[in-house]
Amino acid sequence: MTNNKNPNQDTQDLSRRKFLKSGGLVAGGLLGGSLFGGLLTNQFQKGTKDETTSQAGKQVSFDARTFFSRNEDFALLSAATERIYPENKNGMGAIELGVPYFIDRQCASNWGRNANDYMVGPFPSITKTDVYEEEKRQTNEVITSSTVVKLPAGTANYQTKMTRGTFFLEGLNAMEKTSQDKFGERFVNLEPKQQDEILQMFEKGVVKFSGVDSADFFSLLRQTTIEGVYADPVYGGNRNMEAWRMKEYPGPIMSFLDKIEEEEFIVMEPSSLRNYQGL
Repeated sequence: MTNNKNPNQDTQDLSRRKFLKSGGLVAGGLLGGSLFGGLLTNQFQKGTKDETTSQAGKQVSFDARTFFSRNEDFALLSAATERIYPENKNGMGAIELGVPYFIDRQCASNWGRNANDYMVGPFPSITKTDVYEEEKRQTNEVITSSTVVKLPAGTANYQTKMTRGTFFLEGLNAMEKTSQDKFGERFVNLEPKQQDEILQMFEKGVVKFSGVDSADFFSLLRQTTIEGVYADPVYGGNRNMEAWRMKEYPGPIMSFLDKIEEEEFIVMEPSSLRNYQGL
């Protein structure tokens, strides 16, 4: 029987098979993450060893808001924290240290949502006193270490149905309104002395808003500002551990056994929790 097969047919079949085989390799490589995908990716990731080392040594920044959606609120928060912890000859202020982002993260966390707090009323308004007060005794009674009794003072802690995150928003809105009423200008545009005057009004509890004490808001703002300055950088503040450097604090060092017997004062380069995780 005569073979009428086209001489070019073998070449065409071979080309078709090679194409399908290559196509399968591409699909498997890209979709399955196999060798071809790795090789293809590496073509775009080539770099010198020095470049790779340089990139690894760079500080990773996670400065992105997760709670404060309005630029105006975040700008006001930043300005207020900067007045509480301003930049001076000793070093950076709250803004450069990333404190506003620290507070933003906290408000977006379980802490900001009061997820672990009892949030059911009633919410009594009780005058604040010291956490503990000594039990009243007769003036002629002999007091010894075994007879001194500490009683819980009549102080309610967090007494509002607002979460801490909402408390921040309400407090910042009240601060902006107070600034507009008193100076006819936004808080961020005020002179530093004027901003301090507004903050002092809140510290003294002069401003009233949403049925809560403005002094409580100032206390919360000041507390979180200081925490953001000195907390470990993994929480968003104390950028590059600069606040620790200002106080010559080395961070969470696991052991001082190799330095405990040194007679001279040692200035140690601070280490964050990220360093112990190899990040």
